[in-house]
Amino acid sequence: VMRKTSVVPNAITYNAAISACEKGEQWQHALSLLEVMRNESAVATVITYSAAMSACEKAGRWQHALSLLELMIDDDVEPNVISWNAMISACEEAEKWQHALSILEL
Repeated sequence: VMRKTSVVPNAITYNAAISACEKGEQWQHALSLLEVMRNESAVATVITYSAAMSACEKAGRWQHALSLLELMIDDDVEPNVISWNAMISACEEAEKWQHALSILEL
């Protein structure tokens, strides 16, 4: 809809949409939006990745959250406490406490 009005989405609009996906338990849509954002050369921020990781966490998709953390680091975006908490919570939700402990050791 935004494109039809010639409004170009930016990091703030993508972050809001990804956060909405998290709250609506639409983790796959959150990941799709992040992919579209990256393909359009929009700058994904720590907020973007953290919101997408939280969406995965809510869905019990700890592997996807871990992949996002790795992608985030590869993209030179420094994780913050929210990012780490989302990753650890994703492991907790999936009963992968060993992975949560290994993350704490990083």
